[in-house]
Amino acid sequence: MLVRLETKNFAIIDRLSLEFGEGLAVFTGETGAGKSILIEALGFALGDRAVADSIRPGAQKLEVSAEFTASSLDKPLRARFSITGKTFQIRRELDVRGKSRAFINGRPVTVAELSAAGEGLVDFHGQHEHQTLVKNSAQLALLDRFGATQELADKTGAAYRERQAVTAKLEASRMSREEKERLLDLYKYQSEEIEKAAPRPGEDAEIEAVLPRLKNSDKLRTLAERAHELLYSGEGAAVERLGGAAKAAAELAALDSSLSRPAELIAQALAAAEEAAGEISALKDDDASPERLDELISRQEKLSVLKKKYGATLEAVLERAQSLKSKIADLETSDEREEELKKSAEKLGRELSALCEKLHDARSAAAKKLSAAVLKEIKPLGLGEVRFLVSVEMDEAAPGPDGADAVEFLFSPNPGQPLRPLKNIASGGEMSRVMLGVKTALAAADRVETLVFDEVDAGVGGTVGRLVGEKLARIAKTRQVLCVTHLPQVAAWAGRHFVVSKTSTATATTAAARLAQDAERDTEIARMLGGGKQASETSLRHARELIEECAA
Repeated sequence: MLVRLETKNFAIIDRLSLEFGEGLAVFTGETGAGKSILIEALGFALGDRAVADSIRPGAQKLEVSAEFTASSLDKPLRARFSITGKTFQIRRELDVRGKSRAFINGRPVTVAELSAAGEGLVDFHGQHEHQTLVKNSAQLALLDRFGATQELADKTGAAYRERQAVTAKLEASRMSREEKERLLDLYKYQSEEIEKAAPRPGEDAEIEAVLPRLKNSDKLRTLAERAHELLYSGEGAAVERLGGAAKAAAELAALDSSLSRPAELIAQALAAAEEAAGEISALKDDDASPERLDELISRQEKLSVLKKKYGATLEAVLERAQSLKSKIADLETSDEREEELKKSAEKLGRELSALCEKLHDARSAAAKKLSAAVLKEIKPLGLGEVRFLVSVEMDEAAPGPDGADAVEFLFSPNPGQPLRPLKNIASGGEMSRVMLGVKTALAAADRVETLVFDEVDAGVGGTVGRLVGEKLARIAKTRQVLCVTHLPQVAAWAGRHFVVSKTSTATATTAAARLAQDAERDTEIARMLGGGKQASETSLRHARELIEECAA
């Protein structure tokens, strides 16, 4: 269960801290007040994609922390993250450079680890998820989730990919002899070209570092001779004068210990000058022949050609060389391997078919249960004569990475109408109710403690909205439910009612939320009933009546 949500610099939220409890909590407020931003902030804390635009203008980073009861997390995950107390905290940050950091109880975790924890903590139903529900891939995923068949589906997918890899090798081995010989000649030529050049990792960088020195060798030698002459030769040579100064300073320090620091500094300067003179002398005597320069330029050009043909870096070129050798070996032994690959493909095909059959049986059984569970949930929502069916059809001849099943949610809103794909027949209000039914059925199977609905009542009117509110309240008897709503008939069922508001100045817009109680809650429900910013006496009376009816 979510205990507390703290948000800082998220979108139009400056600082906000909300405390939650068991049961149904709703968020209401005028359009654009920032209700859904709170849901987005919770999603971000649990691993949703980070977007730098979410940072409040003028801030350097955003931060969201969420405190949950430890019992919300499975025992293996509690052990994984060393959670021993009654509650634990998830915290995530994002700065303006796009760098994200996440922590569980102060311990740094990856976003993948954060998402793994988040999936078991909160089940989100966003206001745009209706569009996802009509996709067959999403319906298949929901069925696997409900029926706990995902592990078997993953195993089937792995078998499919393994068979595909062997089949690809088999097809490659069956090419014509002329094509094999052509590829062999090509691969051998490319391999020999790289092998003959014998590039070394980092060799191109070494050449680039040396070439400027060789190209300017004459100028460098002249300057080095001049510097060496100033240090050692002629009247007033620097090293000679520093040596004399060092000797005199040492004698001064012997007479007066307070002058030991200047003596040390002059001695250091002398040592540095002598060291510099040694390095300059080596440069002065360096023999950078034109032949050496031509040799390196030629080598640089050869390496450049290799990189253009075989890879952006010499490391990539060497990897290509290894790949070519492997391809050559495969082609040279293709005749011997073809029969072996054929037998392997046939064996893997039988194994894949068996897995697809097993997965189909498991999905079919789950589909019956999911159909009944969704019907049970949506019939009380003003859809008494509705029919809903999860169809699972298997095409044995066309297995894929998800098995051989085609899953389709079928829907009939009225008696006498045939079952048809949900995407072709359901209205917006019907889709909202079906989604609520699916989510409720999935929650019962998953035992996720916190459900979040962002405008689940979209597209429904007041009468159906009251039924939706009643359904959410019933779910909230065994789950924590958070709901963004625009309907007073839903909000009136809440145990906790948060009112979200927005204030704007010439320089900034800020969203805030407060827990509405007693008269303030009456006023908010009345505003929602009246549709205006101010509540009338009539709407206030209706609001109190609605709240009392829902509480009865």
